[in-house]
Amino acid sequence: MLFTFSHKNLFVKITCKNTFVMTKKMLILLLPFMAVACSSPVKESLPATVTLSSDILQDKIKGGWAGQVIGCTYGGPTEFHFCGSMINDYHPVPWEPHGIRWWYENAPGLYDDVYMDLAFVQVFDRLGLDAPADSHAMAFATAGYPLWHANQSARYNILNGIMPPASGHWKNNPHADDIDFQIEADFAGLMSPGMPNAAATICDKTGHIMNYGDGWYGGVYVAAMYSLAFVTSNIETIVTEALKTIPPQSKFYQCIHDVIEQYHKDSCDWKMAWFICQKKWADDRGCPDGVFSAFNIDASINAAYIVIGLLYGHGDYEKTIDIATRCGQDSDCNPASAGGILGTILGYSNIPEKFLAPLREVEDMDFKYTTVSLNDVYAMSFKHALQMIEKNGGKREGNNITIPVQQPMAVRYEKSFEGLEPVKMISMHGGKLEKNLSCDTSFAGAGIVIKGYVKGKDDYIARVHVVIDDSITETVNMPASRHSRRNEIYWNYNLTQGNHRLSVKWLNPEKEAEVFITGCLIYEKR
Repeated sequence: MLFTFSHKNLFVKITCKNTFVMTKKMLILLLPFMAVACSSPVKESLPATVTLSSDILQDKIKGGWAGQVIGCTYGGPTEFHFCGSMINDYHPVPWEPHGIRWWYENAPGLYDDVYMDLAFVQVFDRLGLDAPADSHAMAFATAGYPLWHANQSARYNILNGIMPPASGHWKNNPHADDIDFQIEADFAGLMSPGMPNAAATICDKTGHIMNYGDGWYGGVYVAAMYSLAFVTSNIETIVTEALKTIPPQSKFYQCIHDVIEQYHKDSCDWKMAWFICQKKWADDRGCPDGVFSAFNIDASINAAYIVIGLLYGHGDYEKTIDIATRCGQDSDCNPASAGGILGTILGYSNIPEKFLAPLREVEDMDFKYTTVSLNDVYAMSFKHALQMIEKNGGKREGNNITIPVQQPMAVRYEKSFEGLEPVKMISMHGGKLEKNLSCDTSFAGAGIVIKGYVKGKDDYIARVHVVIDDSITETVNMPASRHSRRNEIYWNYNLTQGNHRLSVKWLNPEKEAEVFITGCLIYEKR
């Protein structure tokens, strides 16, 4: 519905299926309903302190975890089915009454964002708030659950001796700007109520395990929104104040700023905000699977979809997760983040029963690959939040907990793939190496990522020798195991701009194993 006002003539046009002229009297009667439909709360300043009862604090923590699981489940069936396109209104996004249990039992990998959170929570629970980054890194690198993208590249790095923060740096991890830490930073905000800078300190330690630059900023921003959701219910305040934790010169900041600016212009039409993001920010520069593809797992644009859901959902839980889902791309993780943040604002007890009823069926069930249930993490996060509040100058008096609210401060500036621009993907026509054992080609550029994978018995590790210009050589170990696999065969972002020769050779072929090169992504200096 489109409303167009004319103050001088005192009439309004309402465009639906028909257009008609409304009198001033009719307009006065309609205005309150229009305000409900499209208005947003005016941005507020953050308070200096907030006092919550322990019951309310715990309810908000439970709401954050519950909201994350519900949002993840809601968007699960659509994940990466809509890449570069929104899910239009006519396309149903069904909610099954027992759907959460089904995912728990049949496709538990859906909850990678949750079980990664739990890895960090358990380390803090075991070693305390000062647990070192290496302990967090080893916990998730050796865990049994499957990982993808930046997480999996970090796991490979850690298992092969490259520890954080090097494990997440873009020179060692081609997925450094991917969404991974963004989807698993909820814990940092939930254990830092009203303290976004304290949450950012936790994110510095844990987020650089697998990400850098915009990929790290995604986690810092999400954690800051969770943190502020404890001390204000004003969504515009939350998304705007949390953005102050991100350096303004970063792509991530500019992308989210554009969403907020568009919301100020039109607080009704989320699709226009989506189009602006698609036009300006949809090009992936880093992820080898997303460059030159509609697929986009970059943190920046997926964070924009979280913010679109939060702003245009206007505090309605179902509408919020539905819009975040309909933005597409990583459409389970984005509503998970939006649902978790709004769940923190509302509290567990105010999430609609439609969503809580299926959740209660699984709250005592351990997440797959873990020994932790939702009821367990509710209690652990509450304990950690009390410890963080005390550590940062807050206090507990009886049933009341006073939180010293922190004014958000920007973390340091980082930029992945500095000075490099992807220019070409060289197709290797399958690049199957089991017959001739080698593959040779030439390219012009300043960087290269060789995409590929290994098939074989789980304990097999292919040894692949890469030579560039007869002077740059590296022998790469490529496990066939899905758990410890290397996402890409080889990458080098430090080449001199110019013409290069590439040779790839499989050193230890086995009859039941295969090595594939699926393409070479070429970068130039810009």
